[in-house]
Amino acid sequence: MTKKRYITYEEALNEALLGEMRRNPGVFVYGIDVADHKRTFGTGKGLLEEFGPERYFSTPLSEDALTGFGLGAAVNGLHPILVHIRVDFMLLAMNQLINMVATERYGSGGKTKAPFTIRAIIGRGWGQGFQHSKSLQSFFAHVPGLKVVMPTTPYDAKGLLAAAIRDENPTIVLEHRWLYFQKGEVPEEPYVLPIGVANVLRKGSDATVVATSWMNVEASHAADILEKERGVRIEIIDPRTISPLDDEAIFRSVRKTGHCVVADYDWRNCGLSAEIAARVSETCYGSLRSPIQRVAFPDTHCPTTRPLENVFYPNAKDIVRAVEKALKLKPINLKKENFYSHEHKFTGPF
Repeated sequence: MTKKRYITYEEALNEALLGEMRRNPGVFVYGIDVADHKRTFGTGKGLLEEFGPERYFSTPLSEDALTGFGLGAAVNGLHPILVHIRVDFMLLAMNQLINMVATERYGSGGKTKAPFTIRAIIGRGWGQGFQHSKSLQSFFAHVPGLKVVMPTTPYDAKGLLAAAIRDENPTIVLEHRWLYFQKGEVPEEPYVLPIGVANVLRKGSDATVVATSWMNVEASHAADILEKERGVRIEIIDPRTISPLDDEAIFRSVRKTGHCVVADYDWRNCGLSAEIAARVSETCYGSLRSPIQRVAFPDTHCPTTRPLENVFYPNAKDIVRAVEKALKLKPINLKKENFYSHEHKFTGPF
């Protein structure tokens, strides 16, 4: 019997990059500071040493030019991987991304391919403030021609990054910085996961929680509390890719449970949570036994101080309260629960 193997999210991403660069000599990685000593939280470990500066290199501060460069490489048969240490910086490349990259295959009538992967880091760190803490997945998913991937587990991180690199369309992979330290079972051999297929992270029968990225960790914590304190079993659906979105997996779960909570790691207003809620309402209205609940960022910018940051970011407590509201349960006393234990594992990129 094969022994189970557990590695971190960071190591899983690194294995995907190593595997794809060995498999295809046209794959290369570039971006601001990717080749410095930190190697993007360790995900680029060993790449410079094995493949050299021609295939793994740091670049000047010019996000718009870097995106245009990647598109040019992609349409000429290469497989570029552009890395943004923070997703906020992608806003400096929106002209290239939306008007050029996303439209390349459409504008050519499908004659040209654009196998261009963009990795970007999202999420809170040690108090980064409003200019370094965005997520923006709904921005990118709104645009036809862009695929958007948000892996949660190490297994998904390895398989979905490999799939994104092999895909012939531009694909954005959003990685939450707190996930880099999460461990999970990951096969040693290379593999790919299909883009556009959701995962049932936890089976349940009383309520459905659809969660993205880090909110799946919070949803799992909430599920433990609800089962222990109320005997409530929630089903957690991780879309894994939000464009394309696996509607049917969500609909199946909601039809079974009759209740839906959407926990999205982004702003609530006009965000992915609203889109999922609308689709569920349109398709599963007759199965719903309570209004759809949404858990997301409030409609303001992220504060920098830790006490205010803890108020800004939703967590397991908010998901517990949303499920309680949907099921009309008496609120659980949560004073003994620790809702911010994860942050102590994050020490910054240095």
